Amino acid sequence: MRIVFFLLSAVATIALVVILNTTKLLPAPLAKLLSPQHGLWQNAENSNEDFSADLSFPQLTSNTTAYLDERLVPHIFSENENDAYFVQGYLHAKFRLWQMEFQTLAAAGELSKLIGSKALDHDREFRRLGMVYAAEIAMKEMEKDPEIKAECDAYTAGVNAWIAAITESTLPIEYKLIGYKPTPWTNLKTSLFLKYMSYDLASAEDDFEMTNAKSYFSASDFDKLFPAIQDSLDPIIPRGTLYAPQTVFPVPPKNADSLYFNTKALVAAKANKPDRGNGSNNWAVSGTKTKTGAPILCNDPHLGLNLPSLWFEMQLSTPAFNAYGASFPGAPGIIIGYNDSTAFGFTNGGRDVRDYYEITFKDDSRNEYLFNGTYHPARFRVDTILVKDELPFIDSVAYVQLGRDWCPVMFDKNYSGGRTTNKKNYAVRWTAHDVSQDIKIFNLLNHAKNYADYEAAAAFLSTPGQNCVFASKAGDIAIKTQGSWPAKWKGQGDFVMPGTDSNYLWQGMIPQTEIPFQLNPERGFVSSANQKPVAEDYPYYIGRAYPQFRGITINKKLSQMSSITVAGMQALQTNNLDGFAAFVLPALLNHVKDSLLDSGELKYLDTLKKWNLMDDVGSKGAVVFEVFWKCFFDTVYNDEYKNAPLVIQRPYESTLAEAILKDSSYPFVNNIFTPETESLNSMATAAFKQATKLLKTSAGASGMLWEKYNNVGIGHVARIDAFGRLGLTTGGGNHAINANRQRHGPSWRMIVSLTAETEAYGVYPGGQNGNPASKFYDDFVDTWAASKYYKLWMMKKTETTDKRIRWVMNFKKQS
Repeated sequence: MRIVFFLLSAVATIALVVILNTTKLLPAPLAKLLSPQHGLWQNAENSNEDFSADLSFPQLTSNTTAYLDERLVPHIFSENENDAYFVQGYLHAKFRLWQMEFQTLAAAGELSKLIGSKALDHDREFRRLGMVYAAEIAMKEMEKDPEIKAECDAYTAGVNAWIAAITESTLPIEYKLIGYKPTPWTNLKTSLFLKYMSYDLASAEDDFEMTNAKSYFSASDFDKLFPAIQDSLDPIIPRGTLYAPQTVFPVPPKNADSLYFNTKALVAAKANKPDRGNGSNNWAVSGTKTKTGAPILCNDPHLGLNLPSLWFEMQLSTPAFNAYGASFPGAPGIIIGYNDSTAFGFTNGGRDVRDYYEITFKDDSRNEYLFNGTYHPARFRVDTILVKDELPFIDSVAYVQLGRDWCPVMFDKNYSGGRTTNKKNYAVRWTAHDVSQDIKIFNLLNHAKNYADYEAAAAFLSTPGQNCVFASKAGDIAIKTQGSWPAKWKGQGDFVMPGTDSNYLWQGMIPQTEIPFQLNPERGFVSSANQKPVAEDYPYYIGRAYPQFRGITINKKLSQMSSITVAGMQALQTNNLDGFAAFVLPALLNHVKDSLLDSGELKYLDTLKKWNLMDDVGSKGAVVFEVFWKCFFDTVYNDEYKNAPLVIQRPYESTLAEAILKDSSYPFVNNIFTPETESLNSMATAAFKQATKLLKTSAGASGMLWEKYNNVGIGHVARIDAFGRLGLTTGGGNHAINANRQRHGPSWRMIVSLTAETEAYGVYPGGQNGNPASKFYDDFVDTWAASKYYKLWMMKKTETTDKRIRWVMNFKKQS
């Protein structure tokens, strides 16, 4: 069936190539592409493909064996740790090379050399953000540690061993489509990939949008629209938790009220940004709440859904450690998983660690910038961006020193990134530029035997900051809101800051001893779902914008559960309850006046009233609520925003939800352009009428089914639709624990019961092989969409004859 699919998609692909050749977007020699000896037909994998092999390499110090099971999951056994990383690199490259290279080219701002000038804006933005600069700093720090350097060197050597073995006929199909060949892997590419994850998870900010909102609204209205904390917050670290005494005391500048909070300078910053929904769920329950008496750890990171998947499942077994789980093609080690003693997982910390400063240059040369009353020399980084079929593009980026840190001036007279910046200059201060050793956390977690090992490992995670969950066979459960977090005064970094005054710089980082954590809490569980990690009693300012409703649902359900089983955790991890609707819908329905609706509108209202609040396959109520809420939100706020700047922060949906629950006289529930005073009743009713019009015209009969409206799909990483899996029939939603939406959702579901014999389950929406013509390309997708799991097999050395093993790859030291 896979070959049939491939042949069918090949027709579409050939048509695509012809079009792309014509438009000169992705020129590839068509005759070469169709060559039976070297072209795409060589990528059509036989259903009985034999992956077994006997290989020898001079880089190895001992013999290593990879046992591939029926799902193409490698179980690597080696007497030498670095040999295991060599084989991991080799297998990552064998099955995922195109993905690995594409991601690092994107991170480095080098896509223009593949696809031409249409990628130039992306490349300039990533260069100016300092992605390569950050990766170089991290690589230098990584290579100062002999153990980590040896690990990365071995991994890089393994990747390059596969690249050296590639022939033109065995090139991944994407290379053939684009007319490009792989280049050698380096430790810098590994560092670039990890910085790409920092971009995805820790570069979100709304500085320009918030600056415009602050400039447009009164101080009183701004505080109502963007509260610093929600009344309904159920934080990661529960209220009442005691924190270590504060040792860093950030103080706002004396002129902050006039120069910062009350500035009227408007800027526009409509930009491509990482998905705000990049988050996740994780939790660990104590043995006091489980049926077996052993802890259970669960994790499902919510990220963009692509084929090939971000993840690659595998086991690494050496005398020093034995770890299983999800790895990153592009980096060594197991990222989310478990070993013989512990389990570990992550959710995104979500804090604002990327701030902008307005820079004043002495003149257009940008050679000197004003800081603390005097001019200082700028540094320059000149980037040569190769552009396919065109001359290289030369970009000169100024760097200014803000404190001890050199920061790129991302926006200046030469580059606005499609934004209107009023010809001003903005430098970016981002924790990802700082010296860090982030990769070491995974090495140490793979080796961890107890809580002390986990705590020591977590200290190395800087950016992206994460909520690190842990459980052990000794019975401990813990969570730490780990990261390199600026110690900010209230409001610092919410808006663009003056770059001429050191008082506006970060005044320190939150000490490791003051990072919130929990160990073995009385309630019997720890959890996170990207909500604000702490309540108002935490001494440092950590921003405003956090999702909260998945966390509320998880904590409520875990509090009610006892004698918990793995099956119960699977049901919770795939739960489709819309937590936001559960919070706001009862109150909202009270304000829709049935007497003002016609018969057709009443039918939709009846559907909504009968809805069970679940984002399930086949649900119609879920669609009605989603459209109704969007209409209501716009009905409330569109009048206030009518004359606002084009790019401006919109209120958080939780702000409006809380307002209608506690304050029927919410000041924004009134159209400022009409003579009469609207009520919450009239606005809710008008919004529902508007929603029914949209449901009749745009949603249609098929769109009334939640799975059609939500439209979950998995696209190809290079946006080749024929290589994706779109229009999946699956439940879940943005505010459900099962957080599926469009091209985003649980990218790896994992449940680990830490009984004497570990019992673990997992699944990700993809497959192990990056070749679209392989039956292993997307064979996990249907299982994932159906909310089912595979039992994970931590193979033992004594199980080499197990029937689950399908292929054996022997890696020998070359004599």
